[in-house]
Amino acid sequence: MRFDRQTPLVLRPWRRSDASDVITAFATDDMTQQAGEPIVDVASANRWLDWSCGKTSRESGFVFAVTGSDDIPVGNVAVTGVDQHDCGWVSYWVASRARGHGVAADALAAVVPWVHDVGGVYRLELGHRVNNPASGRVARHGGFVSEGIERAKLCYGGERFDVESYARLASDPLPYPRRDVVLVVGERQYRSSPQGTGHTS
Repeated sequence: MRFDRQTPLVLRPWRRSDASDVITAFATDDMTQQAGEPIVDVASANRWLDWSCGKTSRESGFVFAVTGSDDIPVGNVAVTGVDQHDCGWVSYWVASRARGHGVAADALAAVVPWVHDVGGVYRLELGHRVNNPASGRVARHGGFVSEGIERAKLCYGGERFDVESYARLASDPLPYPRRDVVLVVGERQYRSSPQGTGHTS
């Protein structure tokens, strides 16, 4: 399906049956740093799904596939590494065919209130290479505040990159997506829209 800035989104747990869509999402060169290994076949996709499937608790972390109405994943939003201080690490990606339409930003804005209120995570942190300003726009739309530059933090292909660090607190103003987003956790659905959030059983 085609995506635009009004396309409703669904965030739901990853499934083993998503392997072919994972391979498609990771097929572009710019996705090579989004996993611990190249995702090039069913075996590597299944190893990625070993990590992502079923993560819907503080202990395991929260990892959601981002889909449209066709239920085909085009992105990922995760909050992992939640520690004893109620801090967690945020990451996200969107496959090339759905980029440029605010998908990651709206998915993040929908996840944030749920992670704070239901997941019980007080502080959320993320970082991006300074040569990837689009990721910073996603972070800011999700209500994250820049906390500075970490110099030469990452190294890819022998080249070092500065990283801009962001965080948001449960007490910060809540972000809202610019479209309708449904977050599915077990039997519950949590709905976010430009007007606010709520949930239905």
